[in-house]
Amino acid sequence: MPVRVSNLRTPVDEPFEALPKRLAAALGIPEKELPSWRVVRKSLDLRDKKALQFVYNAEIDLKEPRLPAQAPGIKIEYVPAEVFSLPQHGSSPLKHRPIVVGSGPSGLVCAYFLALAGYHPLVLERGTPVHQRIRDVKNFDEGGKFEPESNYLFGEGGAGTFSDGKLTSRAVGPDVQRVMELFAECKGQQPNKPSILYYHRPHLGSNRLPAVVKAIRRKIEEMGGEVRFHTRVEDIFLTEGRITGVGTSSGEIATELVVLAPGHSARDTFEMLLRRGIPIVQKDFQFGVRVEHPQSVVNRVQYGTRPYEEILGNADYSLVARGKTDLFTFCMCAGGYVIPSVSEQGYFCTNGMSLSKRDSYFANSGLVVTIPTSEFGGSDPLAGVRLQQIYEKRAFELGRGEYACPVQQANDFLAGRVSKGAESSYPRKKVLVSLEEVLPPFVVQAVKAGLPKLNRMWRGQFLPQAVLVGPEARGSSPVRILRDEQTRQSPAIEGLFPVGEGAGYAGGIVSAAVDGLRTAKAIMAKYAPFRKN
Repeated sequence: MPVRVSNLRTPVDEPFEALPKRLAAALGIPEKELPSWRVVRKSLDLRDKKALQFVYNAEIDLKEPRLPAQAPGIKIEYVPAEVFSLPQHGSSPLKHRPIVVGSGPSGLVCAYFLALAGYHPLVLERGTPVHQRIRDVKNFDEGGKFEPESNYLFGEGGAGTFSDGKLTSRAVGPDVQRVMELFAECKGQQPNKPSILYYHRPHLGSNRLPAVVKAIRRKIEEMGGEVRFHTRVEDIFLTEGRITGVGTSSGEIATELVVLAPGHSARDTFEMLLRRGIPIVQKDFQFGVRVEHPQSVVNRVQYGTRPYEEILGNADYSLVARGKTDLFTFCMCAGGYVIPSVSEQGYFCTNGMSLSKRDSYFANSGLVVTIPTSEFGGSDPLAGVRLQQIYEKRAFELGRGEYACPVQQANDFLAGRVSKGAESSYPRKKVLVSLEEVLPPFVVQAVKAGLPKLNRMWRGQFLPQAVLVGPEARGSSPVRILRDEQTRQSPAIEGLFPVGEGAGYAGGIVSAAVDGLRTAKAIMAKYAPFRKN
């Protein structure tokens, strides 16, 4: 049984190569006798600005029958070995290939493991291959036309492809580890950088994610699966409560098993599901703005006066202003850019991203509140979507129909005046407005109450150079497509498996991917693999 050494601390400027010596000292053995080991967690302690530290947890294959004495401040314990495994195949036959709708993290990872197990999945993606997406997104950023099926939200890889590449997850265990290993295998591992397999805030960057997405797709194809682009699912065919096929923009396809991974912005898909009687309910979701600072301000607050960015790179942060309604940061992009998170003509919304080097002059973060369903203004299952659309439409109109981004200095927002100027990393035009016009009153009140609290947390350094842009309304899905958590199927439709962030069961790349993996496991346990003729 392996031994875990926890809370092993080192100065941030100490080389990684010194870690074995410290591990051996903690165990009370010579370094040359240290057995094989691996880091399972690495985090950064920023509390003491004069002595920043890395904190390591490591597992060691210690053969001794008893634990060594505890070193001061360090915890040493036996931990059970957790092994990833896939279930044995079920017996229910499949006459047709399983269909996976959507190629975001949940859809791709579900399809990957189904392909690995011999199920020959067919992935249907409404958008374009990732190389075409990159061109279309770049053209849009430079002022070009909006492409409804090839943008920051639709296309191969889903919204996650251009969402900074954070691979953080609160969950742990062999399923999470296996997903992280898959990302690392698919070109996600960066040479001479902290490993995505153990760093507490692993980050790839939006320039590296396309290669990961493409590599997973090729693995699916190599194992007998198929991915079809420009194929939007427009209908689901049912007979006596069972899936019998899907209708697409390219024709009808017979199947008795559909993994539904539409993403949080597939509003037309939600409408279709409602028409077909698929159970959908409202879900709380996040709404707010993005806040930008010069990255140098964030570095000074987080690192103090010493230029630790030479060792650690640009700093990030995570903040919560507690109150009647909590205001919190979300998807912080160190050295990043504000981007147009747009999926429909006539609407405007923002998001953030950064590249692998995180070398933009700006830092940005979502600054959001959770809107409860009681604030949606109706009982319609899609009332949260309607709420998003109201304010995204206003933002588009304020931007004169040119996808100009509404911006306002944070101090001006608090004072109720339009700014005379405001710098932002947003690539297209900017428009100076009162952001109260593009936010629900519930959100306006929470942001106004929370900003002074965040400023106190930063000892007066949060507000002076802060710029707000918005709205930020796509942080999570405002709906949940119901499923039975034991079978992972819709309670009303046999053969329909809702998964991922769009279905209301995840909140980021890793959690969505793990949800896809676990759904693949449920399918394997029930069905025998589809056999090609």
